[in-house]
Amino acid sequence: MIDPQQVLDRWHQLDVTVRDLPLALALAGAAFVPQLLDYGTQIGDLPARPLDGWAVLVIALQCLPLAVRRRWPAVCIVLVSLGFAVGQVQGYHSFAANALGITLVSTGAYLAHRRRLVPAVLSVAYVAMAVALDRLTGAERVDEFVTFYLAMALAWGVGSWLRSTRAAEADRRLRVAEETRTAERTRIARELHDVVTHHVTAMVVQTEAARYLTGAPDRLDETLNAVTDTGRRAIGDLRHLLDLLDPGHDAAVRTPSLRELRTLVEQTRRAGQPVELTEEGTPSESAGSAELVAHRVVQEALTNALKHAHGSPTAVGVRYDDREITVEVSTAGTGPEQALVGARPRSPGGSGRGLVGLRERVDALGGEFGADRGADGGFVVRARIPTGSPA
Repeated sequence: MIDPQQVLDRWHQLDVTVRDLPLALALAGAAFVPQLLDYGTQIGDLPARPLDGWAVLVIALQCLPLAVRRRWPAVCIVLVSLGFAVGQVQGYHSFAANALGITLVSTGAYLAHRRRLVPAVLSVAYVAMAVALDRLTGAERVDEFVTFYLAMALAWGVGSWLRSTRAAEADRRLRVAEETRTAERTRIARELHDVVTHHVTAMVVQTEAARYLTGAPDRLDETLNAVTDTGRRAIGDLRHLLDLLDPGHDAAVRTPSLRELRTLVEQTRRAGQPVELTEEGTPSESAGSAELVAHRVVQEALTNALKHAHGSPTAVGVRYDDREITVEVSTAGTGPEQALVGARPRSPGGSGRGLVGLRERVDALGGEFGADRGADGGFVVRARIPTGSPA
């Protein structure tokens, strides 16, 4: 059984000249159908001549150039106009004369260069043809000539409108594609920041701590094992992220969720940060992307606590209900160098995009996000994230 869509796809793969050729042949063939002889275009009162060998040449000159109306529109309009003028002056009135209107529409739509010169030349040529017809017939039919000219100008205008519409659509698609690429780059940068920064920060902090444990082999070995485990988690998360970004990856991709909070907190504790986790309620099965965003909020807050307030007590509170997830992460004050603010960090510096990225994530789900100084001089991150948004 023939698939119409497959046939249509193969047709569109053909050269544009091949696709336009059937129209040219159909119009030329219609010119020899007796029932269509009276449906041609005639200007002036010259009597019609019977179809002879010269008429065949005039019909071919008017119709066959339509095969290149999109590839070479300037050539097409010159040949068709010449054939039309010869046909009108010699009295070869046929259905093929209608090709001029089709050609004007196509030229207005596809002509890329000399768009002002071509209509100007055609107008001058039309005036010359009108004068010749007037002298041959002796009848003053100025109104007929003007009406036909306006009709042909309308055909050119329709083609120009199609061209401008197509150009506007192409610009819109280009703009949408660029906005999509920008949004995708932003999303990738945000995901990389979330995945890499937390693990690398923990590894750097643990490695720095290991310098002071040379006299305690047991604690040194424990710290180095923690660094190794953190590196392995980083590799695993990066692999999952690459799977998420790979369009050819068919397997289900695991994304972080609030069910992994305990693992995240334990990893932060092993990096030397005292963290207390409090959970209220049960995560909803329909939380959607709210669960991922909440996980990222806790992850980023703990990362910044490690960087800017290493060793300061940190409290993580998460509350679940049917409509939203509420997250609060607070870090105790550490003196002049406060957690999560723009002060000079004690360990790896930040790019400043972490909290901005969190705010964008939460805002995208219609939630609320805030990051403020605490009463004790520390810093508090709060987020209210509505559930139910698709992942």
